[in-house]
Amino acid sequence: MTSFDASPADPGVKAMLTWRGVDGDRLEQVRLNLSGSRVRAYGRIVAAATETTEAYSASYELVTNDSGVTRRLSVRLLRAGGESSIDISRDMDGRWMVQTSTSTVRSDFDGAEVIDLELSPFFKGLPVRRFGIAEGVRRDDIPVVTLRLPDCEIDSVPKSYVGLADGRVTVIGPNGSRELEVDDAGIVRDYGGIATLI
Repeated sequence: MTSFDASPADPGVKAMLTWRGVDGDRLEQVRLNLSGSRVRAYGRIVAAATETTEAYSASYELVTNDSGVTRRLSVRLLRAGGESSIDISRDMDGRWMVQTSTSTVRSDFDGAEVIDLELSPFFKGLPVRRFGIAEGVRRDDIPVVTLRLPDCEIDSVPKSYVGLADGRVTVIGPNGSRELEVDDAGIVRDYGGIATLI
């Protein structure tokens, strides 16, 4: 069950949210603070080993600015072979900096303003919230910085978002399309075939 709290002193939304993978091999939990378009989130993904991916645990912290544009994402990753980290930040000029323990890379990532952790239901809702994708609204070819776990590959991926009826949004990317069910705050309730909010 989802619990949202707001007080007169803090008109934003605060929540603890948990999603379970449809195959039962993955959980994601996030402590979320929303204030207008600003997002601050502390989360963790725990994934069991599959035929194609090793088991891992990833903790993350995400901060956006007042317009919902990503400012910083920090990820700490634990695997059987050890621990690693990646810090991704965006400056006022739209330049991204990706830092690991061994390298620093700078890129504009095709003008991307939002970031996505692949297969994360929480992150799938960020562009919906950032660009106001609602019923009848369509945005094509939005560049999204995509981070794949556990290998930490990062790239800019163009995606299109189509707002349908009853809080449904279709996300179209290079690998096909998925349907999301989102609430009024842009929180993903169901990530078609991947995960469900519990």
